[in-house]
Amino acid sequence: MTTTTNRSTIMNLMHENLARVQMAARLGEAQSRRRGYQLARAQRLSRKAESAAQQARLALARAL
Repeated sequence: MTTTTNRSTIMNLMHENLARVQMAARLGEAQSRRRGYQLARAQRLSRKAESAAQQARLALARAL
């Protein structure tokens, strides 16, 4: 009976460890996606700011 209980406990612990590893992998993937999204957003905003600056320079050149 003790051997069965030990095996059962070991199997439960293995499943818990597997679940922990899978959850950690999912969290890492989610964080990676978030960083990618933030980088893409920053690049879009940077291009938008550059375009606005260029338009302002053109408007200033026309005014002179």
